[in-house]
Amino acid sequence: MPYLLLALGALFALVAANAYFPRRSAVLVAPSFFWAWLTIEMAPHVLATWATATALAVAFGGLDGWAGWTGLALAILAMAGVAATLAASRRTVVTLRDSGAPLDLDPEGGPRYPVSHLIVPQLVLIPRRGVQVERNVVYREDGRLRLKLDVFRSAGHGDEPRPGLMQIHGGAWVIGDKREQGLPLLNHMALQGWVGFNVNYRLSPRATWPEHLIDLKHFVAWYKEHAEKYGADPDFLCVTGGSAGGHLAAMVALSANVPEFQPGFEDADTSVQGAVPFYGVYDLVEAGPWPRPMGATYLMERMVIKKPFAENQEAYAKASPVTYIREDAPPFFVIHGSRDSLIPVAEARRFVERLRDVSAAPVIYAEMKGAQHAFDVFPSYRTARVIEGVERYLTGLHRQYRQGSEPAVPGEVARSLEEPSVG
Repeated sequence: MPYLLLALGALFALVAANAYFPRRSAVLVAPSFFWAWLTIEMAPHVLATWATATALAVAFGGLDGWAGWTGLALAILAMAGVAATLAASRRTVVTLRDSGAPLDLDPEGGPRYPVSHLIVPQLVLIPRRGVQVERNVVYREDGRLRLKLDVFRSAGHGDEPRPGLMQIHGGAWVIGDKREQGLPLLNHMALQGWVGFNVNYRLSPRATWPEHLIDLKHFVAWYKEHAEKYGADPDFLCVTGGSAGGHLAAMVALSANVPEFQPGFEDADTSVQGAVPFYGVYDLVEAGPWPRPMGATYLMERMVIKKPFAENQEAYAKASPVTYIREDAPPFFVIHGSRDSLIPVAEARRFVERLRDVSAAPVIYAEMKGAQHAFDVFPSYRTARVIEGVERYLTGLHRQYRQGSEPAVPGEVARSLEEPSVG
């Protein structure tokens, strides 16, 4: 038993260290991310499991020898490290690049996100009380192709058209589904009077870029024709998504009405009124924070765009959101984790800087301290704070739209910036 406790302690210490220093090598990046992701974003559950396992090992004679005491010390150090990540998530703060002003996302009056979902994450798969979900609505049908979406809305907000939110799942453009991502956000937004649309699109390697984006443009056109049926305002739609979904959300927002991405429906209006991309890829051509350009990876060359990067850099530029940055871009709220081991946080920083240089609309950047890639998939404490912040931001944009004023940093966000909290 002492050697079992030693093994447990060593394992816990290794996992905790990986959460702080994830590996980025080609072989280890995926398993390193997976364990760091679980450790950071499921910290309370990890701590409970580790503490139980350690206590059981001690109870059955684990301290009968030096190995057991060493294992206990390692386990305690590991749990202290994980507890530190939990403490950081409970003090979620947004740092606005350039200004350096922190924005406390904790809403007045305490969190509105249900504590039960934080304790039992599986509850996120069940619609929250008061939320109605209409599943598998077909938004595009072309021969054997049938693309579907799920609609999230609540009853009890009157007959006035509600703002719409498009959610795009991630998965490296090759995996993922509307049933798996964006659920905490869509449930919360529905209860605040929004109508959410969790949208599927064709995936690689069967699909070749830009078919992914074309599908999503079809949804925007479909939304403007069918929004009223679901109680939504056809003239107001915002877009969000994470990872590949963040890339696609930025592309949807910045490439509105580009004919190349709307074959056969070039005259359809595909503009949106706001974008909230999470931990996305924004430049496939310039390496910058990457060891080599994202476009030069096996994933992009062989599975997504399917063209050699060196001879087709123009094609990769056309697939990059930075190419479409313009003065009349819609407002952006860019969100990224500081410990993202799959997409470096510097990717978001340079995108925000370039967008701010050109766009006349407000650009807010949320750098989540200690957060991993895909942190919002789990309904953690950090996720709850970020979701509430996104809701405040988007609801503020919608209020400005209804008042007929130009997009600006919403009042409640601006007030927080005037009186920054310490995080």
